Amino acid sequence: MAKLVTALLAFAVLAVPAAAQGPVAPLDQVSTPSHKTLYYQGQSGRYLIDGTWYFRPDPANQGLSAHFERQTTLDGWAPTTVPNAWNATDESDQSDRGSIGWYRKDFRLPSARRGLTWKLRFESVNYRAQVYLNGHYLGRHSGAFVPFELVAKYAQAGVNRLVVRVDNRRRSTDIPPSADQANGRPGGGWWNYGGILREVYLREVRGVDVQRLLVRPTLRSVHGSAKVLFRATVWNATGRKQRVRVTGSIGSVRAHFKPRVIPRGQMRTFQATATVRRPKLWQPGSPHLYHARAQAFAGGGANSRYDVNVGIRQIRVNKHGQMLLNGHRVELRGASQHEDSPDRGMALSQEQIMQNVSLLQQLHANVTRAHYPLHPLMLEECDKLGILVWEQIPFNRERFASGGNGILAVDDALVRSRAVRAKALQYLRAAIARDQNHPAVFAWSVANEPDPRPASSERNYMSKALQTVHRLDPTRLAAVDLAGYPNMPQEDTYDQFDAIGVNSYFGWYPGSGGTLDDRNGLRPFLNQMHRFYPHTALFVTEFGAEANRDGPVDEKGTYLFQKGLLDFHLDAYDSDPYINGAIVWILRDFRVQPGWDGGNPKPSPPMLKKGLVDQFGNKKPAFFELAKRFADTPPLR
Repeated sequence: MAKLVTALLAFAVLAVPAAAQGPVAPLDQVSTPSHKTLYYQGQSGRYLIDGTWYFRPDPANQGLSAHFERQTTLDGWAPTTVPNAWNATDESDQSDRGSIGWYRKDFRLPSARRGLTWKLRFESVNYRAQVYLNGHYLGRHSGAFVPFELVAKYAQAGVNRLVVRVDNRRRSTDIPPSADQANGRPGGGWWNYGGILREVYLREVRGVDVQRLLVRPTLRSVHGSAKVLFRATVWNATGRKQRVRVTGSIGSVRAHFKPRVIPRGQMRTFQATATVRRPKLWQPGSPHLYHARAQAFAGGGANSRYDVNVGIRQIRVNKHGQMLLNGHRVELRGASQHEDSPDRGMALSQEQIMQNVSLLQQLHANVTRAHYPLHPLMLEECDKLGILVWEQIPFNRERFASGGNGILAVDDALVRSRAVRAKALQYLRAAIARDQNHPAVFAWSVANEPDPRPASSERNYMSKALQTVHRLDPTRLAAVDLAGYPNMPQEDTYDQFDAIGVNSYFGWYPGSGGTLDDRNGLRPFLNQMHRFYPHTALFVTEFGAEANRDGPVDEKGTYLFQKGLLDFHLDAYDSDPYINGAIVWILRDFRVQPGWDGGNPKPSPPMLKKGLVDQFGNKKPAFFELAKRFADTPPLR
């Protein structure tokens, strides 16, 4: 199992004085987690740890030596809720550089039943998390946007005290890494929000646990039957070996697994296949979903259930570089998105996520994209609505020149290169493990805007990333997103991918030597890309313009300029038979970095204003124009 997704980490037990054994908190703030989830896919027995949490900033990094995890009083702690970004409204340089904060939650277990094991599940913590329960250290995790789980080894009857130390100070080896602008101010592709950015759950384990479930339908012919692979990873949480029986189903069709003996504390993988005859296919406009399930049973009433909704569809690329979905050519149009809001930062509420879903619907989008794995609720909504998702890991603009980056020595740069590449591959495995059951996800992008002339270390990463995608999920496209400009070289490294996304800013950014200034260079560039990569599926993964004010159509930064440039680009993409999709950058404005101008002569730092909707939800004129165009575009040909 991918270490980044779910790990039974090595436990270190701290000596806790008797006075620290029980937390002191107002009884009306000691809650029991709610038996509900924001998303459907996953195990039974999940409880949302909601209600009142507490937060304590630690900018001087004194919490470890002062043992905040053992503190019994609430002195220094302020009430909050989770998800939470502690710097959601702080636009200072220091906010973007990162800090340290501690979260605390006092709760009672939902059940006192004997024989239960409990797990804590964190959907996204940015960036480094250290987790404690009742003063004991449970484990740690690094990296936002993908989940991790820890066994709540020290859970007890009565009140439990969960404490999480979060450190979002960025390092050069993080994903994404720290980055300073030329002026010395912090930079990066998006604001560095610190905190527990998505939900936290308590999971009930009744002796055995289906930790992960893959349900992968494969269609050899769009008119034939579907072969469905079931792969369930089961953990034996009991104190003795167990003979475990697993059952599975997709719709009304059953899958038959062979029983296995699992030693205590160990995991085993169960695999089976099933056949769905005359399946209803999943595609935009007709996103049919099948309910699938796996259940594990063992002696003494031990049992576990894992539910998913899957779609049966076929994705392939023909010899002309055209993506075929269920045998039909696609014409995908939509907008990328970023999880950000003025009041909550990246810690979006359920209502805010659904507002973004609604905006995609109103835009008549059939595709979306982000620089990182999206919230599971967003993916489930895309499954239901038939909106395809180009999924990317946050491996953003990483460059590994052999001589370092001008700051690091050569040896340091090589060490950093190896560390970052290893983390990126681990991240890729985690993203695939989490999202491989979503029919909306059609591509795994391994990097955004890597070096157009990759050095040996980049070539090594791209080769391993490509192998990872094809090994773990051969039913989707292995992809990479490149920064597009007219004099970009043809590169064999990128020719190996199933799909290439091009970030196309002709007519907006000046580009290298002013090569992007002239929008009329767009069509020749598209023809060049098809000549370079004739058998690769080409997508435009970014195009757009900043817009934050009224003004004339020929003035950069105005609403009319944005509308005109987007129309110009879409005219080119609509007429090109080798562009499979075009994804506007971006659906909604968001914070990027201090001093951001984005090519706008009258910018609104730190906000990126290329959105079709501003940060407050107000639609710009281009939104209405594109909604009309997208409504008239059939997703399949």
